[in-house]
Amino acid sequence: MRIAIVSDIHGNLAALEAVAADIRRRGVDQVVNLGDNVSGPLLPRETASFLMSSGWLTLAGNHERQLLALTPGQGNLSDLYARSQLSDDMLAWLRTLQPSFRLNEAVFLCHGTPRSDGEYLLESLDGASTRLASPSEIAERLGDEHAAVIACGHTHVPRAVRTRSRQLLVNPGSVGLPAYSDDHPVFHAVETGSADARYAIVERSNQGWTAQHIALPYDHGSMAALALKNGRADWAHALLTGYMR
Repeated sequence: MRIAIVSDIHGNLAALEAVAADIRRRGVDQVVNLGDNVSGPLLPRETASFLMSSGWLTLAGNHERQLLALTPGQGNLSDLYARSQLSDDMLAWLRTLQPSFRLNEAVFLCHGTPRSDGEYLLESLDGASTRLASPSEIAERLGDEHAAVIACGHTHVPRAVRTRSRQLLVNPGSVGLPAYSDDHPVFHAVETGSADARYAIVERSNQGWTAQHIALPYDHGSMAALALKNGRADWAHALLTGYMR
């Protein structure tokens, strides 16, 4: 069994198309998408259309929840822009998406952690940046979830961790946004240092489950130019460099 895992597309259609083409070239049994699909100043409508027709199993991230709950005059710029571009049928599709899903007895999918779409599983805050979470922190966030493979997104940081009970925890990184800042619960930045689109493939063999992370060059300059045109210099810099500063 080979499963491609994508996450955190954030409306970056150019990165998504590059990743989809690479997945087709490599060959997998299934593609799963862990959410945060359209939020951002790029191409939310076109990204939603792609995903709706893809046949991929798609989850909702925290930004889908936030976008759907927007009220006039409230919300962050990325969610507001995406909401303004989506059609009624696209919004209806977003409402059908779940924040977690048990693919089978071996594989559990979530956007953040099994208990929350807004919680980091494999990272912890360390001042204004993040660090690898400790084994005890990860165990507490997993709760009683004992699937052999747990796939998570949300932090945009590609990572694979083995727990003491040999569970494989995989974050594929972000397809479409290689760096960002957030002020919840305190201000911090997450940076990968690369403009590449990211995804992962997990595979079950006779030796057990393995994970492969893929960093894929694509036409990130066009997406940075679009972000700048839409008034988001912060996104443009992140897309070009993988850094926030």
